[in-house]
Amino acid sequence: MISPRTLDPVFHLILDLSAHRPAPGLPRRLGELFHALAAADDAGAAEETEELIWAVWTSHEDRDAEEIMAEAIEGMEVGAWDAARILLDDLTERYPDWAEAWNRRATLCFMEKRDADCLADIERTLAIEPRHFGAISDFGHVCLRNGHLNEARAAFQIALSINPHLEDLGEILQDLAPRNLMLH
Repeated sequence: MISPRTLDPVFHLILDLSAHRPAPGLPRRLGELFHALAAADDAGAAEETEELIWAVWTSHEDRDAEEIMAEAIEGMEVGAWDAARILLDDLTERYPDWAEAWNRRATLCFMEKRDADCLADIERTLAIEPRHFGAISDFGHVCLRNGHLNEARAAFQIALSINPHLEDLGEILQDLAPRNLMLH
């Protein structure tokens, strides 16, 4: 069980995201894509823009790094978690400024129920890319799993403020509404 003290550094980072700038090495195109995502008024445009953001996040100037990332993602999808972990450990070591390498490793840690490691990788992700709605959402899921409902609710609201088209988070927030919690 994760204690509030363990959550605090990442939670405070998430609460204070507006004070943090994305790392200078991130593509400038991301800023335009985030504006388009916020302004998208139909599901198709929002989905297309979100896919472009994920494509930029998973891309890298080093083709070998991109291939390793693709292999790690595939490993995660098919349950080859040990192999994926080795690949992601290599990527985070060789490319410590690549937010998506940290985020994918955080996701793998979440899948493996290694929540403390997940939180550490989410913190690294957000230090590089504070707009990473996936990492913020993962933080919320770690909070949920550990019974920290207020922190989960705040994280999901912040993720939705960045990407208002995350419908599953809207549904989770409805379930976490204080009135709904009392009914369960």
